[in-house]
Amino acid sequence: MSHPLNPAIEMAMKAADMSDEFKDLPGAGKPLGFLSRPKDAVIDRLLKENQAKPLAVELKKKISDLREALKAETDEAARKALMKEIAEQQLRLDLELEALRKYG
Repeated sequence: MSHPLNPAIEMAMKAADMSDEFKDLPGAGKPLGFLSRPKDAVIDRLLKENQAKPLAVELKKKISDLREALKAETDEAARKALMKEIAEQQLRLDLELEALRKYG
């Protein structure tokens, strides 16, 4: 679930970028400090080494795969089972995203 203002924000950022308003900003080209906190370095390294993905990413992929399977399914009982699974996975994703917003 994205914020309703995301498209407007993206448009404003693209316009600012095209008019070179981001040119010569302090810290340009340097990593963002809050994205590389020392306490997260070990976790980040372990995730990268094991090619692990955050739960929200995995859930989005699973939901996408289930929706593709639903499009191809013709059996009504199987379609209902897929719809139930999609709803359950969507709920898990929503809960995960809410937890990330609150505590992440």
